Amino acid sequence: MPTTHNSVLSTALKAPATERLRNKRIVLASASSRRKEILRTLGFEPEIIPSTFKEDLPVSSFDGIHEYPVATATHKAVEVYERLVETNPDDPPDLVIGADTVVLTRTVPATTLEMEMGTDTCSELLEKPVSKDDNLRMLLDLNGNVCEVVTGVSLVYPILTAPGYAIKSFDERSLVHFAENPLHLLKAYAENGEGLDRAGGFAVQGLGALLIRKIDGDFHNIVGFPGAAFFKMLDILIEEDEDFLAI
Repeated sequence: MPTTHNSVLSTALKAPATERLRNKRIVLASASSRRKEILRTLGFEPEIIPSTFKEDLPVSSFDGIHEYPVATATHKAVEVYERLVETNPDDPPDLVIGADTVVLTRTVPATTLEMEMGTDTCSELLEKPVSKDDNLRMLLDLNGNVCEVVTGVSLVYPILTAPGYAIKSFDERSLVHFAENPLHLLKAYAENGEGLDRAGGFAVQGLGALLIRKIDGDFHNIVGFPGAAFFKMLDILIEEDEDFLAI
């Protein structure tokens, strides 16, 4: 008997994108509770199957830094899709969602117009801090400055031609403007430890909000998943490909 799936919640808007995903096997290739919660807010509750991809792509191999999170997201999604098809070919996924979020410093104060034009003023990829001292170092560098948060998203879904699946990817970019915070506040935040598990060393949805003056762009993108851009991509796929999720 075929397995039934429904990753669309009753709270979802009755839009073409949600209707096309109804009764489909939707998989999120990430263990991130933040991405899961954002998707749930949009009305989706996908299966959570984290990717085993090591996320060790050399940044220097990309012409543009924004290609890096997209490539990582693609590897994550493809790894999960191929694994699920191999282990259970009778119940393959209809859509696998991969995502990767990175934080970049900016060499000059940025503007939304500059971001939209694609001007590359990024200087350093900020990983997760390795210690509280390293977290404080990052915060001192960011204090009074601007960083860019980029999330790469890749959608993998079945098609009839080789290799059996298609990939659609995009990146979403947001700017975070840090206030001129006093040293005691930066030290207190670093000591708290909230930023240790976050790229860039801060959580905009947590106590890290105390350090932020303003943001330009999608707040959810900074948290870890650009829900509005994801929804827009689904609409584009439905409009451009009548067979999208129909196989």
